[in-house]
Amino acid sequence: MTKAELIEEVSRVVEMTRKDSEVIVEAIFDSIVRALHTGDKIEIRGFGSFRTRDRQGRVGRNPKTGERVEVPAKRIPYFKPSKELKDLVNAGGSAPEPAPFSAPPEEPSPAL
Repeated sequence: MTKAELIEEVSRVVEMTRKDSEVIVEAIFDSIVRALHTGDKIEIRGFGSFRTRDRQGRVGRNPKTGERVEVPAKRIPYFKPSKELKDLVNAGGSAPEPAPFSAPPEEPSPAL
């Protein structure tokens, strides 16, 4: 699924405009990136967690020339799926259909 397809799916499920859905999806992704950049961990119950891991520097090889190359230490993003997500993926068959979105009930307007 691409980002555009995700935006379309959100738009369809919550019955919002594509533009509003795009703002929501972008805000979620931006929040995740900002949290990872600052070293925070993001945990979404029933889905998984995002965090960063530190990789030590190492000596690699250029596959074309065979020359030794120093690879510097760096932080990488890492996703760990939840047990529920693993079970859903490995259950086979089709994914469960999402529950239809229902807006909160409107408050009755005050009698005049």
